[in-house]
Amino acid sequence: MTTLVLQRTLPQGRKLRIIHGDITEAQVDAVVNAANAQLRHGGGVAGAIARRGGPEIQVESDEWIRQYGPVTHEQPAITSGGSLPCRYVIHAVGPIWGEGEEDEKLLNTVTGVLSLASDYNLASLALPAISTGIFRFPKERAARLIIDSIIDFYSRNPNSSLKTIDLTLFDKPSVDIFVTECRRRWPTNGEAQ
Repeated sequence: MTTLVLQRTLPQGRKLRIIHGDITEAQVDAVVNAANAQLRHGGGVAGAIARRGGPEIQVESDEWIRQYGPVTHEQPAITSGGSLPCRYVIHAVGPIWGEGEEDEKLLNTVTGVLSLASDYNLASLALPAISTGIFRFPKERAARLIIDSIIDFYSRNPNSSLKTIDLTLFDKPSVDIFVTECRRRWPTNGEAQ
């Protein structure tokens, strides 16, 4: 079950929403997979997406790696959504906490995702809390940086096709952290009930 927890309206009527639920159930144009550079979808968000989306996601991911090499922070990969209710999966590689320059890498990762979604003329996207799981990026810091990146992307790309970005979070502690960050920035704008 997915629940709309909070919604903020950004310039030009764009929506930034916090969703408590399973990203594999997201009814959007694309979901974002928190992937590794080799696109081996074993555990966490990647494993859930691969299991629910079916074997074609891994097959297409393997083909991507054969063609283009490992995925970087700046350049995510894209495959079909397989059996998921979305058209595409954008595979993004976030930073591992402790490897250095983590903030910049996370900003680049999110910007790369939003740029690729725009290049594909997508209107809606479900984005997890990239790097906050097994990559151990602190959640409060990630929430600030992910939202910073979204705001910056829209200010630099006012004609982007992206109308709705859902920060889709599975666990309640992550939801609470992202809600707190949004309320800090926009105290009363478009509160979802």
